[in-house]
Formats: sequence, C-alpha cells, structure tokens
Amino acid sequence: MKVKLDHIVDGMQMQSEEGNDYLNLETGEIVYVSRTSLRIAEDEEEFDHLPEWQQDEVTIAIDIVENFDKYVSLPTSFDIHEYDMMERFCYSLSDHRKQGILFNAIRGKGAFRRFKDEVYRLEIAEQWYDYRDHCYKEIAKEFCQSNNIEYIE
Repeated sequence: MKVKLDHIVDGMQMQSEEGNDYLNLETGEIVYVSRTSLRIAEDEEEFDHLPEWQQDEVTIAIDIVENFDKYVSLPTSFDIHEYDMMERFCYSLSDHRKQGILFNAIRGKGAFRRFKDEVYRLEIAEQWYDYRDHCYKEIAKEFCQSNNIEYIE
C-alpha cells in the first residue's frame, strides 16, 4: 500500500493541540482523534452516554488504543517548527529590504500574524506558501521514510 503524500501533508497542517492525526498503516487513511476521545477509549464505560457523532471518533480511538501498532501519529506542530520555516524563508530571499522587514516581523509575541501580514503587504505571499508547502512535503517524506511507509506524490 502506498500513501498519498498530500494526504499526510493535509493531516499535518490540520494538527491541533486538542488531538492528533494518525495514519492507519493498513488502510492508508488519515484519522483525527481528540485527546478527550483517547481518554474515553481507555475507559469505555462512558461510551454509551456519548452523542452519536462522538461515538464514531471514540470508536476510532478505541481501535488506536487496542491496535496501536497499526497506527502512527503524524508529525505535530512541535515536530514541524513553522517558526523555523519562516526564518529559513527570510534567509532565502535575495531582496535584503524584504528580508529585513520579515526578520523584524518574526521577533517577539505575535510573530506569526505579523509575518503573514508582511508577506501579503510585500506581495510575496505566493512565494511564502510555495516555500512552506515544499517544507511540509519534505517533512512528510522524512516521516514516511523513518516509518517505512511507501508514498506517492
């Protein structure tokens, strides 16, 4: 089975602090499971009292808990380091004025918002998103290689 690299990238970009995305190694499916659902999966007595929409997610969480070897957690925001991506993007720019503006934007609290605002103001948003997409693909490839997962681009 080969996994589409774009599916892994999409899952990585959708990560949140409330849960994780997992790759089912048997089906190639990417599934999201909240931390709450994983907690409930370990204490199945709560299952019957859940609304139907949450039972579906908890069913997946139960499968992850009981068959952990058939799932692998996708890289999280802590693994991805988007701030480092922004910094490397700044270094990649040949226009030193734009480079300086972006370096100033990524300093301190609110760096992500200021950076995004500046790439739009400087009219290099498309260049940034292409760079970021390339970085995500490289991380996804490394993830696949380190977990012996075959992929297609």
